[in-house]
Amino acid sequence: MASRRLNQDLPVIARFEVRHRNYLAPNGSINRPLPAFAADADLLISLYRAMVLLRLFDQKAVALQRTGRLGTYAVSLGQEAVSVGMASAMREEDVLLPSYRDNGALIWRGVKLEEILLFWGGDERGNCFSGPVHDFPFCVPVGSQAPHAAGVAYALKLRKEPRVAVCLFGDGATSKGDVYEAMNFAGVHKLPVVFVVANNQWAISVPLRLQTSCETLAQKAIASGFTGEQVDGSDVVAMRAAAEEAVAAARDGKGPRFIEAVTYRLGDHTTSDDASRYRSADEVQARWKEEPIARLRAYLVAQRMWGKADEERLASECHERIEAAVERYLATAPRRPETMFDHLYADLPEVYAAQRGELAGEHDA
Repeated sequence: MASRRLNQDLPVIARFEVRHRNYLAPNGSINRPLPAFAADADLLISLYRAMVLLRLFDQKAVALQRTGRLGTYAVSLGQEAVSVGMASAMREEDVLLPSYRDNGALIWRGVKLEEILLFWGGDERGNCFSGPVHDFPFCVPVGSQAPHAAGVAYALKLRKEPRVAVCLFGDGATSKGDVYEAMNFAGVHKLPVVFVVANNQWAISVPLRLQTSCETLAQKAIASGFTGEQVDGSDVVAMRAAAEEAVAAARDGKGPRFIEAVTYRLGDHTTSDDASRYRSADEVQARWKEEPIARLRAYLVAQRMWGKADEERLASECHERIEAAVERYLATAPRRPETMFDHLYADLPEVYAAQRGELAGEHDA
């Protein structure tokens, strides 16, 4: 009892809090006053169009995979608002470090659909994409892009360039040392980097409750010395607003920021997964009521910014764009086998040069 009283007398030296951001309810109604950019109908419609394109593109990519014309593919079903909302707040000169589920960010930044298909079709030419040349390619290893982002941000700070590194990863990555180390380094050096975690509740088959006992993932930023915010990741307005503020703060020399985008992965982890083995259909069905595209569409319709004719026209435009990209992808001639040795060394070692020559000869024979 005496020890308990003594502990109660100890002074509190620090308190921390995590705020949650949300504007649009699942039915499209407004929860709180919208940010200033939401008055721009053209911007909101561009966000909506980008999410619809991403969803339809994902559907086509899965169809290609199922018919043997594409490799393993990761869909963004249910979490389109995360990558689209984040990318929309970046400048062209900023640096994107995406995970394997961030097609929406790449497309927003100018990557062609056929280039994405090339990558997932096993063709490295897909990494030589049409977006900003300084953006990083897809990162398939979980969390390994976080130290890269810290390194990029450190270089930007050394060069005194007003640019920001934006690193996206999933909730499972926050359980890895790569991410903790990158965040700690970024906090110590007050680097211009924004870490964005798409908390879709599942690290493949592992639910969030078995990954961490933290009440939020955003609070993990506190230990690294910077601000963490939780955002409704199914509300693209909230994602855009949080992204704008985080990127602006990082650009202004205020150090790193961390955004936890709470969303839900409505599809399988990848086309190699069967999510029905570890979660119920009832759980998934309930989450469909929160998905981002219907949410924004309901708001746009209520504000008379969007209608049935607009929706039909968008569907037709997306279909034409996707089908044209698929045709270009399928028409791309495969690379010669010996090109697997290219882009590995400035000067190819003799042992590999011999193997390359052998392969080239076999191909020509």
